[in-house]
Amino acid sequence: MSTNSNLLHISNIEIDVIRKDIKNMHLAVYPPHGRIRLAVPLKTDEEVVRLFAISKLGWIKKHVKSFQEQARETKRDYVSGESLFFQGIRYLLEVQEKNGYSSVKIEGTKKIILKIKEGATTEEKAIVMREWYRKQLKLQIKPLLDKWEKIIEVSTNDWGVKHMKTKWGSCNTDSKNIWLNLELAKKPPICLEYILVHELVHLHERNHNDRFVSLMDKFMPKWRLHRDELNKLPIVHNDWGY
Repeated sequence: MSTNSNLLHISNIEIDVIRKDIKNMHLAVYPPHGRIRLAVPLKTDEEVVRLFAISKLGWIKKHVKSFQEQARETKRDYVSGESLFFQGIRYLLEVQEKNGYSSVKIEGTKKIILKIKEGATTEEKAIVMREWYRKQLKLQIKPLLDKWEKIIEVSTNDWGVKHMKTKWGSCNTDSKNIWLNLELAKKPPICLEYILVHELVHLHERNHNDRFVSLMDKFMPKWRLHRDELNKLPIVHNDWGY
């Protein structure tokens, strides 16, 4: 699919206009700061694009404000007593310095224990925690993927977990590969499930058009509630930190 882009400035708002081989215009506002993206058909007149953007200013400002006001997690130093989230549940971190391999485990219902070498830096602790989150998220994804591929009647060629600055997930409809944001390990399981369904539905419909919405309504009738829950949760410190 051929594309080209340029910036449109309206009322002190910057809009990234992407020209693509599509039939209709599609407007979206992305976290964490409310980046605005307007996809338009290749031959759409610039004045038509400008007037469309002007007509959506109220909607744009509302969504940008929502992202800018979204709670941010405080910076983590990975010391005992800090709060960490896993699958939507708040835990207290306990750091235990020891020789040997580093490890992370949940103890009871309120504690995450990080065992790590004496004198480990904040970054070294962060790496161990990040890889633990990655492992746990992959364990969550596999059964969900098996379940929803059957329901939606699609099949992925590959999937993975990675750091993503502006998306909770992505789907390459040509290669049929799906990527999910590592931060989803911290969120309630239903939020992960919603994002996975969202990406799988893209294997039926590439764009966020009426057909896409109709398919989401069919497969996950309460998807809007799950989306809103996810968008109200704190996002990671420092622009999601990855």
